[in-house]
Amino acid sequence: MNSEEKDSGASSVEQSAGKPEQSINLGVQPLDKVLEELGLKNHDLVAVSKDGLTHKQIQKGRKGRRLTRNIQDKIISALSFVTSKSYVRNDLFTYD
Repeated sequence: MNSEEKDSGASSVEQSAGKPEQSINLGVQPLDKVLEELGLKNHDLVAVSKDGLTHKQIQKGRKGRRLTRNIQDKIISALSFVTSKSYVRNDLFTYD
């Protein structure tokens, strides 16, 4: 890192990627409220998932850790199966 990069406070990763750094922690998500209201636990979604969903992935999603679209889709699929209701990404996550 040269002196200009040190002075600007930008990391070399940020500089090389050419886009601003995104926060990975975004606060409690609507997914958490939906599961609480329905009385569902993380395990309920893991048990019905045919996509290899894990307890850890659901917990990260509930607490606001940024998840990939693939993991979001797995959670949506499992929740829709359990509840027989159709959900979309914006119902459960406040980021995209």
